[in-house]
Amino acid sequence: MFDINRKISIVIPVYNESESIRFLIEEIIGVMHSNNYLFEVIVVNDGSNDLTFQTLEDLSLEIDELLAIHLRKNYGQTAAMSAGFDNTSGEIIICLDGDLQNDPRDIPKLISNINEGFDLICGWRYERKDKLINRKIPSKIANQLIGLVTGIKLHDYGCSLKAFKKEIIDDIKLYGELHRFLPVLANIEGAKIKEIKVNHRSRKYGSSKYGIDRTFRVLMDLLTVWFMNKFLTRPMYVFGFIGIVSILSSFLISSYLIVIKFLGEDIGARPLLIFALILGIAGVQLFSFGLLGELLMRTYHESQNRPIYRIRKVSQSKK
Repeated sequence: MFDINRKISIVIPVYNESESIRFLIEEIIGVMHSNNYLFEVIVVNDGSNDLTFQTLEDLSLEIDELLAIHLRKNYGQTAAMSAGFDNTSGEIIICLDGDLQNDPRDIPKLISNINEGFDLICGWRYERKDKLINRKIPSKIANQLIGLVTGIKLHDYGCSLKAFKKEIIDDIKLYGELHRFLPVLANIEGAKIKEIKVNHRSRKYGSSKYGIDRTFRVLMDLLTVWFMNKFLTRPMYVFGFIGIVSILSSFLISSYLIVIKFLGEDIGARPLLIFALILGIAGVQLFSFGLLGELLMRTYHESQNRPIYRIRKVSQSKK
C-alpha cells in the first residue's frame, strides 16, 4: 500500500494558459484530497504574456498547497520543468501539462505503479485527442525514431504526464528540449521504467505552443541523447575507434602509393594521395577528441563528486 505520509510534488509548466490553469488546479486539488495524499502543486509560469501571472497570484492566496514560480521570460518547456523540479520537496514527482489535456484522475494510477517498485512511469495517450496531420502522425514518427536510436521503445515520448521517484530526478540535468527524452536520461541513471495508458482530453482553451522549429531542435537533442546513452562514460570508444580506423586506412593507402612510386609511377596527381592525407589528419583529430572527451568526462564526474554507477539497494545480514 502507498504510504500517505510520503509527500507528492506535482509540477506543471505553463505558458499563456490563463483560461485553463484554474480549472486544472481545482481538479488536481480535488483528486489529491479525495485520496488523502500529502502533496504540493508547483506551477511554473514560463514568461506568459497573458493573464497567467495574475491568475496564479490569486490562486496562491487561495490554495495553501500551491507554489507559483514566475520565470523572467519564456525559456521553454524544458527550463520550466527543470525550475519546477528544483523546487520540489516530495518523494514522488508528477509532471503534467497545463492545458487540461492530461487528466488529473490518472495521478493515483501513476502513484500506484511507482509504489510497485518502478522509478519512472510514463503516460501513453492511447486515444489521443489531437489533429492527425499536425500532431499525431509527426509524434508517431518521432516516437519510432527515438526508440530506434536510443533502444528504449515507448509508444508516447511526448506525453508530459509522468511520475518519478525524487532520486531519479535529482540525477538528471535538463538542457535544450531534453524533457521529451526524460525516459532515456532516466535509463542512463539505471531507472526501472514502465508505460501505462492514460486518458487524453481535447483542448478546450487556447492553442498549441509548438511550431515546426521544435522538430529540428528535437532532432539535434536526439543526437545528444544517443551519444549520452551510448558513450557518456567512454567517449574514447567512438572517437578513438573511428580515429584509429582513419589512421590505419591512411597508412595502408600511403603504403600502397609508396610502393607504386618505387615502381616508377607518378602519384602526385592521384586522388588517393589527397584522400590518404585527409584520412590521416582526420584520424589524429578524432583520436585527440577522444582523449579530450575522456578528460572532460572525468572532470565532469569528479568535480561534482558524481559516481559513474547508481545503487538501487544494499542488503546486509542483521546478525
